[in-house]
Amino acid sequence: MKSNYTLIGIMSGTSLDGIDITLTNYILENNQWSFNFVCGKTFNYSEEIIHQLSVASAGSAEKILILDKKIGQLFGEAVIQFIADFEVDIKTISAIASHGHTIFHQPENGFTYQIGCGTTLSLMTQLPVINDFRTKDVILGGQGAPLVPIGDFQLFNSLADGFLNIGGISNISFRQNNKIQAYDICPGNIPLNLLMNTLGKSYDEHGELAATGKINLTLLNKLNSLDYYSKSGPKSLGKEWLNDFFLPIIDVIQDTIPNKLATICEHIGIQIAQTANNNGIQKLLITGGGALNTFLINCIKQYIKGEIVIPSKEIIEFKEAIVFGFLGALYLSKQENCLSDVTGAQRNSCSGVLHLPN
Repeated sequence: MKSNYTLIGIMSGTSLDGIDITLTNYILENNQWSFNFVCGKTFNYSEEIIHQLSVASAGSAEKILILDKKIGQLFGEAVIQFIADFEVDIKTISAIASHGHTIFHQPENGFTYQIGCGTTLSLMTQLPVINDFRTKDVILGGQGAPLVPIGDFQLFNSLADGFLNIGGISNISFRQNNKIQAYDICPGNIPLNLLMNTLGKSYDEHGELAATGKINLTLLNKLNSLDYYSKSGPKSLGKEWLNDFFLPIIDVIQDTIPNKLATICEHIGIQIAQTANNNGIQKLLITGGGALNTFLINCIKQYIKGEIVIPSKEIIEFKEAIVFGFLGALYLSKQENCLSDVTGAQRNSCSGVLHLPN
């Protein structure tokens, strides 16, 4: 028996680089999934929205609720534009699967919160919307993260045995003893982008400025000594951890921006390579914006024992949106889309909340 689902996937990451939207067809045949990527586009956030999202966690409940509806409307406008740009027949779309934008992630306190109102998005587009993929897992005692590994091993397993995404946070998934292991390794683009913001730029293209810097050993040693790195998975990172533990170290130590960029890239490279080496990963597929940072990739190559695989630009840029579309397809087919081996929850679950336009 063969089943087909065509979903729009939406991803808004912690690096605030915009709304990634994909259209992908997911095929289930003989209990095996495959996919055909149709098209993808990134819609950049305005400077005003970037600021509002970056400070949202410090805002009042009222301001967060207003922003929730505002981001839902932005998602809706982007999807409508996406459908028009690519001349998509709306009747072929099974649903929209939206990650939302994370404002709070505190599984230790029993909650995680992503904004981007699903009801608003559904009514604007007149399409079913599945969102809030993390909450059920947190209620079941899990981290609510990472969610991408199930997509890694069902859609991309022919390419590698380890999967690294360098977005705002760097996260990895791999198999160990026939179980999928996955967790956040360390920061990714967030601290690098914040340093570039002080220079009036959104990011360090290809790591060109970092490449001019020198390693600050004091800073490097302090970052490598953070308690998080001594913990075993399941574990996850949020902006709260960055604000409380990581960024203060960078702020306190006086040095040039290029030197700090170079040192953070070295730190990320060391942490990623140690994780891959310690778990015997032979081929590491790297996606996310960090895969386009040549200097950062070279930092990883210095220390890693296995092979690094850089896929097509489409997969680099849109893999997470493709996978969230897949989570939606799993939801529609009533299959588990959240793995307790990965998150630490009491059991696997079919997670998500469905919003209907009628």
